[in-house]
Amino acid sequence: MNHLLEIRDVHAYYGAAHILHGLSLTVAQGEQIALIGRNGMGKTTTVNALMGVARVASGELLLGGRPIDRPSAYTPAQSGIAIVPQGRCIIPNLSIEENLLIGSAVRRAGPWDLAAVYRLFPILRERAHTPGTALSGGQQQMLAIGRALMANPTLMILDEPTEGLAPVIVDQLADTLNLVTRQGTAILLIEQNLGLVARTTRRYYAVEKGAISATGAVDPQNIKDLHRHIVA
Repeated sequence: MNHLLEIRDVHAYYGAAHILHGLSLTVAQGEQIALIGRNGMGKTTTVNALMGVARVASGELLLGGRPIDRPSAYTPAQSGIAIVPQGRCIIPNLSIEENLLIGSAVRRAGPWDLAAVYRLFPILRERAHTPGTALSGGQQQMLAIGRALMANPTLMILDEPTEGLAPVIVDQLADTLNLVTRQGTAILLIEQNLGLVARTTRRYYAVEKGAISATGAVDPQNIKDLHRHIVA
């Protein structure tokens, strides 16, 4: 199987704080994976390890089958991985269109360009020259996803994308992610909204105290069984 992302027995730190304790997971081409768990268990740190924000003391990170010894903020994009960060990270002094164009800086070939993103999110075209931060929370999430798609990624990682969103916007987000995966992009969804997990992913990893505590298939008929991994 061609793995886009492999994390092997990674121990990661913020300063002296040991956050990841031998965490391992894989995402293969076209997969739809959820990473679930309670707050503070290491989900976001998993992403930060890929970007060099959290220090990897031991273990291996492999992107597209290639070991990464010194991850940086640019490492995922160079390997075809686009990250939609928690909090969206819209650049406030740039317009919507300028925020989107940042995503194309890696110049990867693929189906996603400004026209394609605008077809997916018409509101972004309508307000293309207004500041990105002038959008509502749901529209900012569209902008963050559109910016990630502009990189034409083979894998898109989304960190808590439903945070602060109304249910109707979450429904739209599910439709968007399903469209993206039908076009061949794998996703790693870091999320506590199990409704979105059930609608958009096929396999899950549960994180507890910085390590994977469980993994298996996502069964929409028994999604409540996963609640034990996210409730205190």
